[in-house]
Amino acid sequence: MTFSIVAVDAQSGELGVAVQSKFLAVGALVPYAAAGVGAIASQAFVDVTIGSRGLDLLREGVSPEDCVERLLHDDPLREQRQFGMVSADGRSAAFTGQECFDHASSLLGDGFAAQGNILAGRAVVEGLAAGFQARPQEPLVTRLIDALERAQQAGGDQRGQQSAALLVVKEGGGYGGNHDRMLDLRVDDHPEPITELRRLHGLHDFYFQRADPATALPLDGALRAEVLGLLGKHDVAVGQDVEKALFEYFGRENLEERWLGAERIDPVVLEHLRSQTR
Repeated sequence: MTFSIVAVDAQSGELGVAVQSKFLAVGALVPYAAAGVGAIASQAFVDVTIGSRGLDLLREGVSPEDCVERLLHDDPLREQRQFGMVSADGRSAAFTGQECFDHASSLLGDGFAAQGNILAGRAVVEGLAAGFQARPQEPLVTRLIDALERAQQAGGDQRGQQSAALLVVKEGGGYGGNHDRMLDLRVDDHPEPITELRRLHGLHDFYFQRADPATALPLDGALRAEVLGLLGKHDVAVGQDVEKALFEYFGRENLEERWLGAERIDPVVLEHLRSQTR
């Protein structure tokens, strides 16, 4: 009932899973990933332990190819399972049981595994791969969404759309910098879940993308006066304490990841502040 892709970005070290299905809240069951370890998508007649057990095996140094048989050993329903996995070093493997509903297949490539079942045809899995490979210069998360979109354009799930999910991990990449869950977005029930997933990704970038100090603007002179005036329109207690006023605003707007102190401001935040008062 699902098509998915698991992948690693060798340059950034990010690992991710993207999935779409005619199934409620697919993100609660299919995607698993751990920074520095690997990513797994477990689907068809899902065994939710495949994700966690697979990551444990990868941590032990077991290759993705060898993980397949270990995960399915003594599983009486193995022919109804489907999963794809990729290790942090780019090796990939996949399994599609003979009792998965047609069309069901997988495709392996450098640093990724694409798979699906109950699909319009083989072109859907090929679309996953083509979409992922089309813009190699883009961040991993963008390429994963591209993969879902191309697969949907190729026919997608025979039964239609319902939910989608996106999970990307990186060491220290999560909110606050003390965990690896860089991005975890879920569209549980929507007529166009992939489109909605891309919209949510845009919001996630705005709120949680860390500010780039290289693009920061010095908060002095005319710009400082402008910012103080704009903050005053948001019921922020400005006075002469710019740092306190700015920090209060950042907290109220959930923009803590874009905080650069009182002497500089992220241009993304500045534009947001300006747009709120237009």
